[in-house]
Amino acid sequence: MKRRSTAIWQGDGADGKGTLTSVSGVLDQTPYSSAARFKNEDGKAGTNPEELIAAAHSGCYAMALSYALTGAGFVPDELQVRADVSLENVTDHFEITGIHLDLAGKVKGITEEKFLELAAEAKVNCPVSRALRAVEITLAARLV
Repeated sequence: MKRRSTAIWQGDGADGKGTLTSVSGVLDQTPYSSAARFKNEDGKAGTNPEELIAAAHSGCYAMALSYALTGAGFVPDELQVRADVSLENVTDHFEITGIHLDLAGKVKGITEEKFLELAAEAKVNCPVSRALRAVEITLAARLV
């Protein structure tokens, strides 16, 4: 299986801008720029690579945990996952320095201990987590 997205960039790094398009149409000439990445916290100027990584990671993790829970005999009512991607200026370059996953799960009939065990396993085994192993990934999980 392969998935594809295309980036088009025009101009220099600081003042240029680009668009992102995906085959699914979810991204359809979606704007991105240095301003959207470093200056525009509300996200209204467009997306940025870190936001897209956060979306991919939170979505993949929620799905991986759902499979793990189902395999253990539990069907989640809801898994709410927020991924925070940290981008920092390290010496002379920018670097993603960590990702924090915050999970709130509603799962009937499961003990907190079992929920936390499966949540930790899903963090390690989620395909996006595996792809991002060079970065520290932390997890705060709670059963609600």
